[in-house]
Order: sequence, then C-alpha cells, then structure tokens
Amino acid sequence: MEEIVNRVAQSKLETFNLEDYCPVGERVLFDIKDWLFEGFILKEKDFRTFAKDHQWEQYNNSYVALTCSTDAIVPAWAYMLLSTYLQPFAKKVVVGTLEDLETSIYQEIIPTIDLSAYTDKPVIVKGCAKKPVPQNAYIFITNRLLNIAKSVMYGEACSSVPLFKRK
Repeated sequence: MEEIVNRVAQSKLETFNLEDYCPVGERVLFDIKDWLFEGFILKEKDFRTFAKDHQWEQYNNSYVALTCSTDAIVPAWAYMLLSTYLQPFAKKVVVGTLEDLETSIYQEIIPTIDLSAYTDKPVIVKGCAKKPVPQNAYIFITNRLLNIAKSVMYGEACSSVPLFKRK
C-alpha cells in the first residue's frame, strides 16, 4: 500500500492572512440623518446643538464611519465638525460606509507590515475571512507582494488561484 503524502504540508508555500492585521475596536456607522430637519435639511444652529449635546465618549476606541443615508446635501464642514468631537475618543473617523472605513484602516496598516519573511517564496493570500476584510485590502497586499514574493496566489493551499509568478 502506497503512503499518502501531504504535499501541501511539505511545500514552501507561505500563507498570508489579512485577518491577522485587523485591529481590535468596534466599528460604528454614524448616520446624521436624524440630526437633519425632516431628514434632508441641515440647519446649522440645530446641528451644532446636537453635536454639542451628544455623548461622544461612547465612541471611545471605536472606528467611526460618518454617513447620511438620505439624499441630503451635507456640507463638508458638518463632517469636519463631527470629527472634532470624535477625535479625542475614536481611533479613526472617515466619511463613507463601513467598507470605506475598513479600506482606510487597511490602507494605513498594509504599508507598515514587514514582508521580508515572504521574500522569493510562493505566497498564498488567504481567502475566507471571518473578519470584515474589504476587497481593496486584497489589492493593497497583492501590490506589495508582487515586488517581494516568487509567486502570489489567492485562496487556500488545497484550492488556490494563481495570480502572479515572477519570471
């Protein structure tokens, strides 16, 4: 009887998992629609009062995405004002969706990752994330690995998709 050999375990394939770099902290979608008159009109005095009276401490160590879910035209200063209140508490504040927030987080993290362990090696970027890893994060890490790795794949070791191989 022939012995079954685990070729995946014997390979020099290195796995890169973006989830390992996902920072801890609550993600909050802060919708300002309730602070607008009839959900559409920003009245500066009322908006400033809402902002002044809001309990900003609840966003301590959180990542916050500011948004307006109505079709209101929100001036840039409104989001800027909210960021001045959030700044002492939130780890990060962006305007957009939760995916925009995650993209911004990874856009800061990926350039700081030491990838020297992947030099001239075949690398598989792990798919199937349990944490909110945005599509853009996969692009960011792929672009960095192209200059370092021998090859780049996506997925799992048992079923990967080849993306790049250095000639």
